[in-house]
Amino acid sequence: MSNGNVITDAISDAAEAVADKAKEVGEAAANTRAGKAVTKAVGKAKKAAAKARKQAGKAVGEAKAKAAAAVETVKAKVSGKPAKKAAKKAVKKAAPAKKAAKKAVKKAAPKKAAAKAPAKK
Repeated sequence: MSNGNVITDAISDAAEAVADKAKEVGEAAANTRAGKAVTKAVGKAKKAAAKARKQAGKAVGEAKAKAAAAVETVKAKVSGKPAKKAAKKAVKKAAPAKKAAKKAVKKAAPKKAAAKAPAKK
């Protein structure tokens, strides 16, 4: 079975040699005028894509916000919440006056009752 290890080593060495050669060829191609132009174009394309993605994300966010606002407006119209809120505000404004009136009646009632009741002997 020792032959298996030798074969494995030979294949690994060959793979490393191919990888090294491919790296050399890639670097040589990248260092040529055409290679540099391609690298520059790829860089510009990446920047443009990132910018477009960012703008698209911003547009989607704005659209979501507008849609949410529209949904809230429709819900409010359907449920009548603005009318309910206005009614509640009117009731709250009237409540202090109602409380004051009740207080005045309570204070006046015992005095009248005391005046009408005959004194105990």
